[in-house]
Amino acid sequence: MKISPRLDARRSGIGRALHEAVLPARLLLVAKTMLAVGLAWAIAPHMPGVTDEYPYYAPLGALVSMYPTLMGSAKSSLQTLLGLAAGIGLATLIVLTVGPTWWSIPLVVGLGVLVSGTGWFGAGREYVPMAALFVLIIGGQNADDYSLGYLTQMAVGVVVGLVVNLLIAPAPLTAVAASRIEAFRARLSAHLHDIGYAVSESWPPEHEQWVDDAASLAETTMSLRTALAEADESRRGNPRARGRRAETGQIHDELASLDRIAHLIRDISDATADTIWDRPGALALDPALPEPLSAACHAVAEVIADDDPASPAGHRRRGEAARAIRLLVERVDDRTIDARRSMGPGVLVAMHLRRILILSSPPSTVAHGEDE
Repeated sequence: MKISPRLDARRSGIGRALHEAVLPARLLLVAKTMLAVGLAWAIAPHMPGVTDEYPYYAPLGALVSMYPTLMGSAKSSLQTLLGLAAGIGLATLIVLTVGPTWWSIPLVVGLGVLVSGTGWFGAGREYVPMAALFVLIIGGQNADDYSLGYLTQMAVGVVVGLVVNLLIAPAPLTAVAASRIEAFRARLSAHLHDIGYAVSESWPPEHEQWVDDAASLAETTMSLRTALAEADESRRGNPRARGRRAETGQIHDELASLDRIAHLIRDISDATADTIWDRPGALALDPALPEPLSAACHAVAEVIADDDPASPAGHRRRGEAARAIRLLVERVDDRTIDARRSMGPGVLVAMHLRRILILSSPPSTVAHGEDE
């Protein structure tokens, strides 16, 4: 039975989600969260005064403080405590004035939602109306004691979570971002290979998946930027990231190059698809061009996939790609003279492939220009 591409993509997405759920960094976060919650629950009953009557809020504080990054944990914890304090303050105003009634409770909740929309509380914005509601409904006649116990025990849990996260510092997410960027590099190479196969097939080509893949390249680039931003965040204040600043700088440069390559490949893909399926804006492809165009696409795709462009093999592949592009340009020039027509997808592809070759070269090579 043939599986539809949409169903196959959905299954693939589920598989990726399950894989990410059991990554070592995620499992470490699970273990630390369990430890922090357990410690907070053990400490909470020993707090002085009336705060020991509300021990169940300490594990909640530990839970909200556990983030994959140290700075994320500290920031969300502070925002949560500020949100709680603001909500308790609103409830205190009601307690000291009209008291909790059928109309004052919804009023203070509405005020809490309004205040939380200011953007001042970040991750703690949901706790503003929640804290106000809990103080008025659960605290009741003991609103003062409840407010003190609620805020204190949450703070206990937050402190426990921060200490656990600091003592068992998470590994920087740099390696994860780097692996995803390498996968994107391989994907770009495969896509350019697909274009090379498409222009050399009998037209119209039997498979069209490469056209759909081109549309998703921009989304992939955006997700990679997010992953790299998370990697940068994971290094802030992390003792395990000291002395490794150059790693993220190199990855940022690599992503910038791949992003530009992805734009060029999408342009090639769109122009080629327009020509193949005679879509609006299509330009006819000279019958003499598919062979050199396909060869140039395959050669440049091999350069994109190269993880060590400075090696002798990398130099050889770049030389082969430069020659393939030169042959394509020569064929385009010859056909331009013979057919007396310069417009066509061959010109665009040749220009873009040469630019991709330059972007895929080592920095020193790019600075001095690519030798064809």
